[in-house]
This record gives sequence, structure tokens and C-alpha cells, in this order.
Amino acid sequence: MAHLSCTIDGDLAIMCLHNPSQNRIGVEMIDEMRQALHTIEISDARAVLLRANGPDFSYGGDIEPWPEWTEREMRTRFETFMWTFNQFERLPVPTVTAVQGLCFGGGFELALRSDVIFAGESARFGHSEQSIAIVTLLGGVYRVAERAGRSRAMEWAMTSEQVPAAEMERFGVVNKIVPDDELDHAATSFARKLAQGPTKAHAAHKALLRTWAIGGVAAADETMFDIALPLFRTDDTRVAIPAAINALRSGAPRPAMPFQGR
Repeated sequence: MAHLSCTIDGDLAIMCLHNPSQNRIGVEMIDEMRQALHTIEISDARAVLLRANGPDFSYGGDIEPWPEWTEREMRTRFETFMWTFNQFERLPVPTVTAVQGLCFGGGFELALRSDVIFAGESARFGHSEQSIAIVTLLGGVYRVAERAGRSRAMEWAMTSEQVPAAEMERFGVVNKIVPDDELDHAATSFARKLAQGPTKAHAAHKALLRTWAIGGVAAADETMFDIALPLFRTDDTRVAIPAAINALRSGAPRPAMPFQGR
């Protein structure tokens, strides 16, 4: 049975974890995720929603086979996991993750790769790794630090506490909290809204933030115009800027544009 599914619904791609009962992330799920990402990359999808079936988003990695792996195999496996998560993070379209229940370990590290995280009110997040005396293998601790600061990231990594969604929102890790029974609808609606936006501009913002994360403000400044100026040649910009100028001159509100994503 597949552990992950991917469907393309118009402009929206939906990836869903379904490895009951804990949606643990193992070799099979990673293989299926790579296939799903390839499907998304060659599709016309302009946004991605990541969600999970069941009461919990994910308990994290499937640790059962780990003791049987040699160190060489372990490195190869984890490098593949990291590459796949990074590929999701670098998709040139907006990504939204909907989190319910427990989002722990590798599941948390996967959610952190998305641009926007929606969480149900009862969702809990955390790093389980210290409970088995290892580190966050897929970049979780420093991605939390990027969002919430070093001291908070260190505290959560050292304690493996289950952090409520409200606290994660307060520190900027989660974008929006909604009632549990509204999570799927709210996250899907938001993702569909992003899918109707200026896709290439969204991709440019992602590229700028990635450059900033690697090299800081100075590095982002250096790449700004290489990334930004090609946007002026897009179909969306060639329609939107004249429409905005006409609205300005006439004193009318700027019109909502039917962006085509190209």
C-alpha cells in the first residue's frame, strides 16, 4: 500500500501522507515523495498543499530499520531523505502544509520546509530526537532557529516537549491556527488562492528568501535585480502594471488581476 499520494486538481497539487497509524516517514514514503515531486514539477500546478490522513500529521521517522543499517547505508539513506525534503522546499511555487494532531521529528522537519503552515487548534509540534540521543537529522533545529530564534530552537530540541500550536504561532513557526474541523478547508482555500496569484513573483520571493537564509541581507541585495528584473517581461506583469497605472490615473481602485502564472 502506498504511503503517500499526489493528485493534481487544476492549479493545485495535493500531497497526502497516509501511512497509518502514525504517518511515519520511511524509505517507501520518501521514494513516493520523490515521484510526487517530479509529477508536480512537470505539471501546471501553481501551488502545493501538503496534508495527512488520520488524527496526526506525523510522528516522524520510521526508526525500526535503523539498527540494521550500516553507517554507510544510514548516510546514504538520510542524504536521500534530506535531498527530497529540500526538493520540496525549493519548488518554484507556494507550498502550504496543514497540520493536525502530533507533528513530531521528521514530520515537523517536513512541515518546516513549506512556505506557510496552517495548524489545527489542538496540533502539537516538537523534536523527538533527543529522546533517542540523536540530533534533528533533516535540518529541523536550524530551520526552527531561522523562524523562532536560536534560544527557542535549542530549548525545544533539548527537551522534546510537545509544543502547542498557539506557542508555535506566537514565535512565528506556524502562520495560522484554525479550529480543528476547519483545518482542511482553510488550508485548501488558502493554497487555491495562492495558485491564482503571480506564480513567477512567488518563485522570485522564495529565491530571495533562500539567498538571504544562506548569505544574509547583503547576499540578497546582490542577487535582487538578477531575480527581480525578469519579472517585468512576464505576461502577468505586462497586463498588471498598465492596469494599475490606468486605475491610478482614473482614481479607481486597482483591479484584481486574473493572473495566468506566466
